[in-house]
Amino acid sequence: MATTKTTYSGNDVMDFINSYVDNEQKKADSIRLIELIQEWCGLEPKMWGPTIIGFGNYHYKYASGHQGEAPILGFSPRKAAFSLYVFSDTERSKLLLPDLGKFKMGKACIYIKKLADINISTLHELCKESINYIHKHHECACRVK
Repeated sequence: MATTKTTYSGNDVMDFINSYVDNEQKKADSIRLIELIQEWCGLEPKMWGPTIIGFGNYHYKYASGHQGEAPILGFSPRKAAFSLYVFSDTERSKLLLPDLGKFKMGKACIYIKKLADINISTLHELCKESINYIHKHHECACRVK
């Protein structure tokens, strides 16, 4: 069975931002995302793997037997775009997406260039929906504030 690459690393979040993010706007947006997500979920940011800033954690188990831990919400300030790990495949989330703003969708994440391109209230609603979904379907200590 494959091993999970994205695990809690214990690395310092601000050290990561200061050493990895070389664009000042992306750095400012990263800090703002940390503030927002922390406010919305009440959980501290922690590094998962080398480049993902995650909040909280939950245990998942697939039908295949593969299981592990993952952050409840997270993002990565990648070179090309931010990868936002805040989407759960629910009807409500799908209804919210048209109001998010300028983004691209991957299988499990949302890609944005900068925070100014999106509607922050819609991002907040997507995050709340994800927290609710994870709380209902997985073992976690998440509680919506």
